[in-house]
Amino acid sequence: MIYITEEDVRRLLSMDRAIKSIEKAFHELGTGSGNNIPRSRVQLPNQTLHVMSAGSTELNYTGLKAYTTTQSGAQFLVILFQGNSGDPVAIIEADLLGQIRTGAASGIATKYLANEEATTVGIIGTGWQARSQLEAVSKVRAITLAKAYGRDKNRREKFCLEMTEKLGLPVKPVDNPMDCITFAEIVITITSSECPVLQGAWLRPGAHVNAAGSNSVQRREIDLEAVKKSNVVVVDSKDQAKLESGDLLEPIKQGALSWESVSELAAVIVGDVPGRVNTTDITLFESQGIAMEDVAVASLVYEQAKVQNIGQKIG
Repeated sequence: MIYITEEDVRRLLSMDRAIKSIEKAFHELGTGSGNNIPRSRVQLPNQTLHVMSAGSTELNYTGLKAYTTTQSGAQFLVILFQGNSGDPVAIIEADLLGQIRTGAASGIATKYLANEEATTVGIIGTGWQARSQLEAVSKVRAITLAKAYGRDKNRREKFCLEMTEKLGLPVKPVDNPMDCITFAEIVITITSSECPVLQGAWLRPGAHVNAAGSNSVQRREIDLEAVKKSNVVVVDSKDQAKLESGDLLEPIKQGALSWESVSELAAVIVGDVPGRVNTTDITLFESQGIAMEDVAVASLVYEQAKVQNIGQKIG
């Protein structure tokens, strides 16, 4: 059994590899060879413990991610087990791993739901998670221009400079969220806002939306109109979305949406349900972040660590 640090993950996990691994994992969910258990939470006055688990016959791994959130921040760990033997094989620090896998999931949704000719991106949110979102989308579409909005001017300008250099494409800051959405063929929201930051009135025909910041019933990133205008609504896990997707639970409560009309990304990938039908459709991917994504990239990191003799042996 080995212990793998954040710095080890940085060396071992690329976005390209993460996208391929997680796409395969979603395919396994769609064919029934994978199993995902929604997140549960233990609430204490000064701390919340979050636990989520998954496993795959094809990957031959099971695992769980456990993390705590406090006023000081969050601490993440993934514990990985060999599938056929049940032996624990790795403990992995999982902050960066989680950032990359969340971006990769949006990249995969974009691959299957966005128009193939889409080249422009508008992103609301310029924090830690926003970087992997924009990187992943740029891996699956030939992006020529991105515009970004965040409330903090200095942070959004820094984000745009960093991402322009990293991705080799122009990423421009804008002063209000509408300006980065009305032109965009691919839209990303990645904030911690409790109130909608994206209005459906701003969406152009044919847009694809990755709403990736809300995983709590108390938080909503997109307004009712954005959901109503969406011809296709897809989630990473319907069971988990029913527990924590504030973006969808309110429209369902109001009768503007039903769970029967919501599809899972795995079903789209294996072809059990259609994704986009027309170029003018508006498509919406609601990402809560599921354990199957964590197990997929954790197993990839572990296997690379063995090959490169990285990680501290424990036990």
